[in-house]
Amino acid sequence: MSEPSPPSARRPGELLFSLLLAVFSVTAFWQSYAISGFSGLSEPGVFPMLASATMLISSLVILRDVVSKPATADAGFAQFRRDIVPARLIVVVGFILAYVITMPLLGFLVSSAGFLFLSFWYLWRKGPLVAAILTVVSLGAIHVVFRQVFQVVLPQGSLIQGMF
Repeated sequence: MSEPSPPSARRPGELLFSLLLAVFSVTAFWQSYAISGFSGLSEPGVFPMLASATMLISSLVILRDVVSKPATADAGFAQFRRDIVPARLIVVVGFILAYVITMPLLGFLVSSAGFLFLSFWYLWRKGPLVAAILTVVSLGAIHVVFRQVFQVVLPQGSLIQGMF
């Protein structure tokens, strides 16, 4: 009979992710309990409570397993940042944040054009002309599909709306 293999070392960010998973599961269970409590098996909150209870139990088992793993010496913040949150991800999240902030001010077309142009140029690295062409083609297709076909009113933005 073979011996069980020793637990692998804890990967960077694994403990934090497991803790966040457990917190999210507790929050989901609390929110599902708030639907109708546990007053009967036919109440509307029973299925969400069962689902979130399963999530909570699973997350606690995962957390227990992660805590039992030995931490490696290189599992610090630098390793976490390099493996889990690289600089490219931080830049793209910054683009998304700027997009969300500028959408109400500049409207859909202007903020989407800026977001797409910067994202294409930064992530694909084919040059500004290719990024501009892709941006115009993408926005044209989005505008035709959503504005013309589905007749969705796209946000104009408070700054641009006051100009016209």
